[in-house]
Amino acid sequence: MKNQKTLILVECAIMLGLAIALSFVKIIRMPFGGSVTLLSMLPIAVVSIRHGLKWGLPVAFLFSLIQFFTSLGEVMTWSLTPAVFAGMTFLDYILAYTVIGLAGVFRKKGVEGQCLGVATALTLRFFSHFLSGVILWGEYKAYYEWASDLSVPVYSLVYNGIYMFPEIIFTTIGAVVLLKTPYIRKLFAPNFA
Repeated sequence: MKNQKTLILVECAIMLGLAIALSFVKIIRMPFGGSVTLLSMLPIAVVSIRHGLKWGLPVAFLFSLIQFFTSLGEVMTWSLTPAVFAGMTFLDYILAYTVIGLAGVFRKKGVEGQCLGVATALTLRFFSHFLSGVILWGEYKAYYEWASDLSVPVYSLVYNGIYMFPEIIFTTIGAVVLLKTPYIRKLFAPNFA
């Protein structure tokens, strides 16, 4: 039993490290935060699929903290009020990245359920960023000429959709490939112990 937990802990640490490394490979980078990465959320989703929410949520929470601290230098240049900084910390980092740990919510429903879990978790992440955009970042739409005539919710939907929709699509496709390839499927099969 102790060896099993140690193996899971080591696997979680490796997946967390892989997620962090992949998060630095940015394909699209938005000016006020957000980016499309090279499947950086997939390793966290795999932890949740393999070992359930009991392991997925804490690993995702750690990922959220690391994402926050690695972005802190850039965030500090934005001259945010303390209220916006606190709200952004919670909605754009802690909540947004921790919900990735919910990817294993349908893990017992086969590959289709597991892929649905990934898509659901990432959609919840998008929703967290969308709420942040509506509550905290509406005034920033003035920096974009294309957004001047948009309402704050539409601006938030467009801004966050530019990077989150590709991220959701690519990560879900990555999960499908990972979970449907027979040899890889054996390696990443859920652990129901």
